[in-house]
This record gives sequence, structure tokens and C-alpha cells, in this order.
Amino acid sequence: MITAGDFRNGSTFELDGQVFQVVEFMHVKPGKGAAFVRTKLKNVITGATIERTFSPTDKMPRANIERKDMQYLYNDGDLFYFMDVETYEQLPLGPDAVGDSLKFVKENMTVKILSYKGNVFGIEPPTFVELEVTHTEPGFKGDTATGATKPAVVETGASVKVPLFVNQGDVIRIDTRTWEYLERV
Repeated sequence: MITAGDFRNGSTFELDGQVFQVVEFMHVKPGKGAAFVRTKLKNVITGATIERTFSPTDKMPRANIERKDMQYLYNDGDLFYFMDVETYEQLPLGPDAVGDSLKFVKENMTVKILSYKGNVFGIEPPTFVELEVTHTEPGFKGDTATGATKPAVVETGASVKVPLFVNQGDVIRIDTRTWEYLERV
């Protein structure tokens, strides 16, 4: 069991037959009245977010999310195939379980498959990936405004905003949580 007073970002628990993950939380102690915990929760199965307040003593059963390392193999149009790196078993997943998670993932990269009670509901890509820029417009000399960016397409087909000095063929590091350019490698 987990109490609302013990919530941290990333905590998972069951509520009303659903599994939720804490996205944000705030302990509020008003001048008058009892303290409470204001939270923003994400349903890990559907992806929907809700806001809810709890008493710090409210108890919910913990939900243990299983994270397993698997290698992304390929996509055949309808299904995405992953291989268990220990047993070499393959797991096909549909686009509903994958979502936008593979936007910056190349074939043969290792990802974490997320499941709850044996049901796969999502994929966690590596936090940082290094990808080659396959297309971008050249930066113009003298166009040095602070923070100026341009669109670039990386080898997975995803688009990301990059600084003007990044050229086609450069390898860049991307944060997959925010989908932002970090640095040129």
C-alpha cells in the first residue's frame, strides 16, 4: 500500500480499477483546515491525465509496473517486433501500444517494454539517442539571432528543431522525453 503523503513523481498505484502514475504532486497545508495532496495523474493504460486531490492518509494499493529490456527489430507495417535479449523470443506489438515512443528509435536499439500484470501498455525509449540528420536547409551566413532554429529530419523520419549551424550528415543527440535537440556529436 502507498499513502498519498508518500507520493513521488513516477509512483504508480491502483485507483478505481485503473493504474495511475503520478506526474506532479504538491503537498498543500492551508492556514485553516486539513492538509491535502494535489496531484496530476496519468492513466498508464489509456494515457489520459486527470487532476485529483487526496488526504495525506489516503491509502491505495501499489501497482508494480514491469520494465523489461528488449531490442527493437523492425516494423512490417501493422506490427512492431521486439526481441527479448535474454531468451531471443519475439514480441509483436500493435501501434496502440507503441504510440509515438519509437519516433527516435532505430532498428536494433534497446528499449524498455512496460507491462502491468502481463499486459503490455507502452514502450520507454532510451533517454538520449544519437541520430544522423538526413535533411535540413542550410543556415545563412549572418543569420545569428540568439536561439534561432530550423527544422531537421533525422534518420528515423522524425522532425526536430535544431540550431542554424547543424548541417545535413551531422550526428546529433536528442532527448526522447522532450523531443529536443541537445548537442551535435
